[in-house]
Amino acid sequence: MAGGSLRPHVHWAQRHGELYLRVELSDVQSPDVSIVDNVLRFRAQGHGAKGDNIYEFQIEFLEPVEPKPVCRVTQRQLNITVQKKESHWWERLTKQEKRPLFLAPDFDRWLDESDAEMELKEKEEEKINKMKIESRVPKDHSFYDTFHTIADMMYFCQTLALMEILNSLIGLVRSPLIPAVIQVFGRNFILFVVLGSLEEMQSKAVVFFLFYFWSIIELFRYPYYMLSCMGIEWKPLTWLRYTSWIPLYPLGGLAEAVCLIQSIPIFSETGKFSLGLPNPLNVTIQFSFLLQLYLIALFLGLFVNFRYLYKQRKQHLGPKKRKMK
Repeated sequence: MAGGSLRPHVHWAQRHGELYLRVELSDVQSPDVSIVDNVLRFRAQGHGAKGDNIYEFQIEFLEPVEPKPVCRVTQRQLNITVQKKESHWWERLTKQEKRPLFLAPDFDRWLDESDAEMELKEKEEEKINKMKIESRVPKDHSFYDTFHTIADMMYFCQTLALMEILNSLIGLVRSPLIPAVIQVFGRNFILFVVLGSLEEMQSKAVVFFLFYFWSIIELFRYPYYMLSCMGIEWKPLTWLRYTSWIPLYPLGGLAEAVCLIQSIPIFSETGKFSLGLPNPLNVTIQFSFLLQLYLIALFLGLFVNFRYLYKQRKQHLGPKKRKMK
């Protein structure tokens, strides 16, 4: 390698707001590019016109620029982008009137001032047209912002739903324990573990449908229980309580299943909640595998609840038995 340092060939072009420098060096190593007092200093090891060597140069710009250049190294060259402090056309690149010998126009990117103004105008028009189109499109993010909008309320309500299990245990209500446990713990698992721990799941459209089906069925269930505690029976509400579950429970179960299916690849990729066991085979229990097992259990739990609700519906809405004389 030759001693000393050499200047590489540098090509330049400009736009109203930016300067582009293309340094003709290949296999660049350890580039040092900085701007201090409006002077760009470059130093790097690379292969240029004089072979492998250390190449360096400096340029004092005509007008003020931002002190943070952006460099992009490729196999054949090094590109530097410098932002002008004021967006307008320069008559030349350097403060000195005579152009340095190593510096030449980059004709691949070169534009005259009029051409650059036309390009700038086209970009502005494109930006304005894009804004007009976006303003005409109705901004409906309800499917994707559902979790971030009502997650806190869902956390509160589903935590409070644990009282259903307690009420069944102490005999405050006559509903059996198993269906209550299946529903409450199933929903809390989806809400806290699957949705609460994965940001990627929180913007899925399925969250909207999941919360919708969970919530709408409670509009009939809880008022029915409230009136029952006061010894009041309103037949339309009783009918809704023991009929609305027929479409809503399968749809809610389907939404839970879709949520699990969409989360399985994410848990597999991230390894979240996976358990590594100390053993010679270094076996890891993947949480995504447990979710697949839970997916099967989900449908079994739905079957248990369907069976219970069908019996309840038959008891409350079925034909009344005539009393024997």
